[in-house]
Amino acid sequence: MLRDDLQALWTEPRPPGAPDRVWRDWVLLAVGLGSVVLEGTLREDVVWRPVAVVFTVWLCVLPMWRRTRPLAVVALGFGAMMALQLASLVAAPPEPVGLYTGAVVLVLVYALPRWGSGQEVVLGGTVILTAFATSALTDHTPAVDQVVGLAFLLLPALIGASVRFRVTARERRLDRSRSLERERLARELHDTVAHHVSALVIRAQAGRVLAATDSGAAVEALVGVEEEGARTLEEMRAMVAALRDGGGGAELAPLAGVADLERLVDSPNGRLRVDLELGGDLDMLPPAVDAAVYRIVQESVTNAMRHALDATAIVIRVAGEPHTIRVTVRDDGARSGRGHDGYGLAGLRERAALLGGWLQAGPGADRGWSVEAELPRGRADSGAHPGSRR
Repeated sequence: MLRDDLQALWTEPRPPGAPDRVWRDWVLLAVGLGSVVLEGTLREDVVWRPVAVVFTVWLCVLPMWRRTRPLAVVALGFGAMMALQLASLVAAPPEPVGLYTGAVVLVLVYALPRWGSGQEVVLGGTVILTAFATSALTDHTPAVDQVVGLAFLLLPALIGASVRFRVTARERRLDRSRSLERERLARELHDTVAHHVSALVIRAQAGRVLAATDSGAAVEALVGVEEEGARTLEEMRAMVAALRDGGGGAELAPLAGVADLERLVDSPNGRLRVDLELGGDLDMLPPAVDAAVYRIVQESVTNAMRHALDATAIVIRVAGEPHTIRVTVRDDGARSGRGHDGYGLAGLRERAALLGGWLQAGPGADRGWSVEAELPRGRADSGAHPGSRR
């Protein structure tokens, strides 16, 4: 078991989406260099002042690459620290060489487990511990102080690892939500197409019987229609079965759509007043779009019921336009501690994108929470809608 855990750590890739530079990097650099100037100028007890200043400037510059080159900056930073410690051991200055601003090296310790791969974390951790051991052997500090210093040094690494774990766990939940929404959409598409293909097969069988007295070519064509329809139905069932985690086929069932919204909002267990308005042309929608409208309203109402504090009403607007269907769901409650939409809405955002539309969710203009979506009546040729917001 331990060996498997170590193997998993060693092969862990870097987390995706590491930015090269953000504004905080430049602020950190400016603050660090300003502190070096002030400390190098005003402190009177600095030994080897030019060396201490150059060394600390070096440590201030390295964090600029801490996300894209975490192992390299740790090796360069702590390698320079070991070189300075060995030089101090030979020359024996009266005071430790360096500036207090050198504590910026803790940023590198944080960045290593936050942005590094498993190999980089192991190798960089070895470098950090080696530098600490070198310092402990050359400084001759009490054992208690060394333990406290080691804990202080490793604390940023623990924070970085916890942040990485939390972000990774959230991304995995989002991916799972998107995957489940893709599966649900595929199943709905399967159910709809299966109905039509089944009808096609039955019609072809009947046509073959009726055409038997007319023409051999007609019979052959109808046989081809029957075979192709049956093959398509079989392949689609196999595709959807492969998408399901548990395997096995689901029972075909009618899909909920716009026509079922009245029943949804009239649910007796709702604690909020729901105002539903349906406008425009909402007839003859493609089944996938019809089901998506229902799912968006359902998820939005469920979230409002669970999370909208002090809310009194939910307003739902579904408008059928010539080329699109617009859905808006708003509540008037407070969203305490809620900084982003949940995993259900993340899955619906994926569904909307697959259908060629978009969905966005966020705080309302005054208060409450707002969900807006736009879906095309037919599948967009180019994928996402030009107004897509993700």
